[in-house]
Amino acid sequence: MSLLRAGMRAMMIVATVLGLTSAPLLAEMAQPSGNVILTVTGKIGETNAEGAARFDLEMLQDLPATQIRTTTIWTTGEKTFVGVSLDTFLKAIDAQGSHLRATAINDYAVEIPVTDAAPGGPIIAYLQNGEEMSVRNKGPLWIVYPYDSSSDFRTEVIYSRSIWQLDRIVVHD
Repeated sequence: MSLLRAGMRAMMIVATVLGLTSAPLLAEMAQPSGNVILTVTGKIGETNAEGAARFDLEMLQDLPATQIRTTTIWTTGEKTFVGVSLDTFLKAIDAQGSHLRATAINDYAVEIPVTDAAPGGPIIAYLQNGEEMSVRNKGPLWIVYPYDSSSDFRTEVIYSRSIWQLDRIVVHD
């Protein structure tokens, strides 16, 4: 190994240890071992299939979890949702676009600006009140905003972005 290459490697190790890199949350994206419940394509830097990042439930659960306690206009009473924050998820796949086209199992689709993916914003929920969500119960994935935390999350626009039975996302400009 040349002296220059060794020096560059040492600098990369120091930068990694100090957290100075923008490396994604997944060291190397694993392959799904269970049923694929979410496929992401488009402008992403991390993939585990040809041009796609495919996730099973376990892979989503391996990402840092976020919990939201809120009411919704589609359910009765306060519910507890657990999932990965949209912000964390987009970092994990190295999303490079400004919009998401989120599509449900039945091909219903919505556009979500990446600016919605901020700390304290929506999550890709995979649990409701501690239980996995069946397709019949808006699952297995539902984009849930913290509706009760701010009136900004209780608008028709935000409600329209709260797609359930989510199974595909395309990251684009």
